[in-house]
Amino acid sequence: MSKDTLGCAKNCFLNGICWENPTFRLMLGLCPTLAVTVTAINGLGIGLAAMFVLLGSNIMVSLIKNYVPPQVRIPCYILIIATFVTIAKLLLQAYVPMLYARLGLFVDIMVVNCIILGRAEAFASKNSVGISAVDALGMGLGFTLATVTIGSIREILGSGSFFGKMVMAEGFNPAIGMILPPGAFLTIGLIMAGLNRYFYYRREEQRGD
Repeated sequence: MSKDTLGCAKNCFLNGICWENPTFRLMLGLCPTLAVTVTAINGLGIGLAAMFVLLGSNIMVSLIKNYVPPQVRIPCYILIIATFVTIAKLLLQAYVPMLYARLGLFVDIMVVNCIILGRAEAFASKNSVGISAVDALGMGLGFTLATVTIGSIREILGSGSFFGKMVMAEGFNPAIGMILPPGAFLTIGLIMAGLNRYFYYRREEQRGD
């Protein structure tokens, strides 16, 4: 593999985690992010499920991109995504039914998740299988990190636990609002504000150099 290819793969991977994080930078997929991240385990579950669907759909779209007429590309992409969502759903039901019960409808509606469909249309349909797979892993990991971070903050402050185990001292008074819908908006808003400030100062430093 050439240095140019390795550099491109590295950039694609890091973009999804940092510079183009689907949740914190592009503000995509906020519906499941806000709805299911009551706990860290929920965030991990929806993140890994989305990564699985992203990886499978990106690879398949890249493989068939030259054989799909432009007029039907979106229905084809949705059919591919729906197939991998169904696989993810069945795997969750079979191996982690309690987690699946918590995620519920939000596994099914990944079929129309703008992150997954957007990467299929904007990236996988225009790039090779290898680079598309790397892009899916980066975007999937970025989404997973976002959902786990939000879920962890909400669970610790709202329940005093982390991945189901108590981590706060006895007598801790949980902020119940953090595990309610307003807590989701507050958490993601504060994180995005902090990241926006960080990237602003980073740009200013680069301009100064």
